[in-house]
Amino acid sequence: MSWIIYGATGYTGKLMAGEAARRGLRPVLAGRDRAAVSAVAETLGLEWKAFALEDGRDIREGIHGATLVLHCAGPFSVTAGPMIDACLAEGVHYLDVTGEIDVFQFAHARAEAARRADVALVPGVGFDVVPSDCLAASLVEALPAATELQLAFEMTGGASPGTAKTSVEGLGKGGRIRRDGRLETVPLAWKTRKIPFAHAERTAVTIPWGDVYTAYVSTGVPDIEVYMSLPSATIAWLRRLRWMQGLLGSGPVQAFLKGRVESKLRGPSEDTRKRSYCELWGQATSADGRSVSATMSTPNGYDLTVSAGLGIVEYLLNNSVEGGYYTPSLLMGSGYAATLPGVTFNLRLP
Repeated sequence: MSWIIYGATGYTGKLMAGEAARRGLRPVLAGRDRAAVSAVAETLGLEWKAFALEDGRDIREGIHGATLVLHCAGPFSVTAGPMIDACLAEGVHYLDVTGEIDVFQFAHARAEAARRADVALVPGVGFDVVPSDCLAASLVEALPAATELQLAFEMTGGASPGTAKTSVEGLGKGGRIRRDGRLETVPLAWKTRKIPFAHAERTAVTIPWGDVYTAYVSTGVPDIEVYMSLPSATIAWLRRLRWMQGLLGSGPVQAFLKGRVESKLRGPSEDTRKRSYCELWGQATSADGRSVSATMSTPNGYDLTVSAGLGIVEYLLNNSVEGGYYTPSLLMGSGYAATLPGVTFNLRLP
């Protein structure tokens, strides 16, 4: 049963490929750079192919005959659309590790096409957004009348080049929340609050995280905010950037900043990942003031991404799934994240 990891030469793609090979899953590795892809594949003893994402015919030829594609080549704002279109045309399940709201929105808009093609579209099968999506779904299962949902996380260990470039793109778009079921744009670092994580209380700030889109699909809760724990100095810096948000979104500035990321950032080392962790918190509140909250502790975001993503790959390879758009919790159930290695979950009822 053939499946493909596209973007296997990037930071996350290499981690996925290495763990897949260790598990005996035997993916075909793919990417645009023939020399780079072949080097990774030969080290792992896996098959490989090279194709770019500019021409739809090339993508279709590259994925033809596969069961699914695990897409790891960002920025997904550029790469997800062509790959999704090709997967729908070829009848291939599509997974990716995005956390970008606009990509979730694009994929969700193709839900009917996915049903007709009998293709599962499952964006966000990594740290973005498996643990937070399952956390949100668990909270609303405990409080079905919830009308507000607040989620928060803290990460240590640093970012990969792909994650950092996605963050650069976000600077020019401002913040995002959901109100009355609609996406709304708000200023950078719009709101702060204290978050009672399991290990400590932290100050956190609203960010345009993927759950602003996906948690609504998973739960139907109309008001959603997502927070990230950041130092006070970083929050103040983000607020100072508000006056130049239009400039930050311009092509030349984006190219410059992404170039800096490429030249300076390599991603956390294996030792750094082992010493790193993530903490999550969530609270669901109903119109009459009732609330439930929960905390979750996970390994570093990249190792969590690998275990979560490959678990969903194995599920799709071994089960018949109806075509359509899925969030992680809709496909795997709200308890999925808690089954992953190193994850602990604690639901706090009133």
